[in-house]
Amino acid sequence: MLPFTDINELSITNVPRLVIGAPHGRSGKTTFTLGLLRAFARQGMAVQPFKKGADYIDTSWHTAAAGCTSRNLDSFFMRKQEICSSVSNQSFGKAITIIEGAMGLYDGLDLQGSSSTAEIAKITRSPVLFVIDATRMTRSIAAMVMGYQHFDPNVQIVGVVLNKVARARHEKIARQAIEEFCKIPVVGAIPKDVNLCIPDRHLGLVTKGEMVETDKLLDYFADVISANVDLQKVLTLAQSAPDLPLFKETHVPNLEKYTLKSQIPKIGVIQDAAFSFYYPENLEALKKLGADVIPINSLIDSHLPGDLDGLYIGGGFPEVFAAELEKNTALRSDIRKAGEKGLPIYAECGGLMYLGRSIQTSSQNFEMVGLLPLDSQMESKPQGHGYTIMEANSDQNWFAEETEIKGHEFHNSRVINLDPYVKFGLNVKRGHGIDGQHDGICYKNVFAAYNHIHALGCPEWAERMVTLAVSYNQTKWTQITQAADY
Repeated sequence: MLPFTDINELSITNVPRLVIGAPHGRSGKTTFTLGLLRAFARQGMAVQPFKKGADYIDTSWHTAAAGCTSRNLDSFFMRKQEICSSVSNQSFGKAITIIEGAMGLYDGLDLQGSSSTAEIAKITRSPVLFVIDATRMTRSIAAMVMGYQHFDPNVQIVGVVLNKVARARHEKIARQAIEEFCKIPVVGAIPKDVNLCIPDRHLGLVTKGEMVETDKLLDYFADVISANVDLQKVLTLAQSAPDLPLFKETHVPNLEKYTLKSQIPKIGVIQDAAFSFYYPENLEALKKLGADVIPINSLIDSHLPGDLDGLYIGGGFPEVFAAELEKNTALRSDIRKAGEKGLPIYAECGGLMYLGRSIQTSSQNFEMVGLLPLDSQMESKPQGHGYTIMEANSDQNWFAEETEIKGHEFHNSRVINLDPYVKFGLNVKRGHGIDGQHDGICYKNVFAAYNHIHALGCPEWAERMVTLAVSYNQTKWTQITQAADY
């Protein structure tokens, strides 16, 4: 059992689970994980996927492969209790939980490996299944594995999967060396296969919604994994995981103060191919606080619902769908008018771009909502990438002043032609934001930033969103009543 102590720790029933780690990125973790998820799901097993780190795209593929919503685990903006509670809550009733790592196993933000895959494994006491690109290596793989085994004694590597194996002799030597010198099993050997990949784009993996033959591809991954990996052995290793630690709840909102007795605040969420970057916990947080979440499609819906009390626009690829967004002039007009009337609107990254005047690509300009005095220009390289730390100032009404907000950003666009008198709600302490110093453009009840947040790491966000929606609802109905009396 891995050592783990905390005064708030509470032991719960064991959750069969594995972290999928690797020596480095591009080792094959994601395709292996997807094939494993689909292979177990095809056997009728309930599988719960997780992704280490701030990631929307891998989780969308996980969800498609497992038939169960994938979640993110990130120790930069989540505390230990939130990470373990998420694993515990989402894994209830599941046969196995799979946590896909990111980058190399020990790669983190500093010398201590903060926010690494290894840190998630230690926090959750999860055994690690190690995926290795075996290209041009045989016996040397054992030396590599042994180094990873002993680098941190609190990380338990329990098995190895060899990827990109050339031939039977290659597999035999590598397998024998690992099992002899490292004393752990090789549970699979996957042959070289150019079809074991997902097309790339500037933000990483292509979203699963853009792949017409998603299921066909996932089934192929599952076929390869089923033929070359001992699934029963993988399950046995997952079942060897010690009890998952759980912690006392540290943030319990007063739900009664957020809802009206007569009216439930209605918050629209633009969720479609152009805007697909939403953490499920963010939407769930709004619902738990009493909001009625209304889905809106920016590509086909011609109008906003008339009774909205708030609007949430997440990130995505608005530049890819810019022509379709421009064509939907009626919806863009509705959003602009609603924002001018004071509708609370929270926009992240792609949502920020959408609320501006235009999106400029290398070949064309596309008109957007026009609510904010800015244009977005696409660049060939990321303009902001990585974890962020923001501090809220007094020029916004979404966060308490001086609140430290941890999040992340990854955008290839930059803001240009920004009105010099615009107000910013966030000061950048880490990251880039809009201009390297500020983020969070504020206009009336609109808050638009490149910064992405996760509700588990920033629960105040959902509480404020619902509070503003309730306030807007009350103001709206007061105006309607006064007009009727008049």
